[in-house]
Amino acid sequence: MTTDSARAAATRRRRGVLVFLRDVVVIIVIAALVSFVVKTFVVRSFYIPSASMERTLLINDRILVDELTPRWTDYERGDIVVFKDPGGWLAAQPQTPARPPLVEAVDWVLTFVGLSTSDAQDHLVKRVIGLPGDHVVCCNALGQITVNGAPIDELDYLNLPQGDTAASNETFDVVVPDDSLWLLGDNRDRSRDSRAHQELPSGGFVPLPNVVGKAFFTTWPLDRLGTIDGHHDSFNGVPDPE
Repeated sequence: MTTDSARAAATRRRRGVLVFLRDVVVIIVIAALVSFVVKTFVVRSFYIPSASMERTLLINDRILVDELTPRWTDYERGDIVVFKDPGGWLAAQPQTPARPPLVEAVDWVLTFVGLSTSDAQDHLVKRVIGLPGDHVVCCNALGQITVNGAPIDELDYLNLPQGDTAASNETFDVVVPDDSLWLLGDNRDRSRDSRAHQELPSGGFVPLPNVVGKAFFTTWPLDRLGTIDGHHDSFNGVPDPE
């Protein structure tokens, strides 16, 4: 092979490598943008940091949240939703040690594309009990919460002490404002939910703009892989608010 031929072959190889690297970069950028769009508008991943939703959700469960469907169908009583702290729900987080810049950068990228949940620490997860306009009262003579005068039987999903059937040991009588929700945890005795924040300016209600979406699937651990039950049949007898 002549010197000119060798140079031409080397040039073609370099161009081939550059084209390959360019294509890889383009694929990575497109994949990242698609992941970002999916995370922002369609489905997002969160983890469960507390026991407030046991037995439905356990500590360190990883869940998927549907951000898109509720935009068209609204929320239903029984839905389990993830929402951003409207202010005063979460205790101040202890300052964590600074991480190396590379670790911070990688975590930012993973959060950007929806593969990390580092921004989940300022979010909570609870069950929808009251929709806008609902009159929610605790409790009737059987220890049941009533919504618009109709009792709801929550024993299928509540995590209560043995022998206790009261849906809440804290009484309340509220009418849910427009564009807000009344949210309670399934582990009622260990959940600081709407009941515990009635003294706040929000009255314990969560504004709909703070709601990220509806939890619908548990992805981790693998032995808990599956859909998340909203127990919507428990609310079938609830009439529309007056």
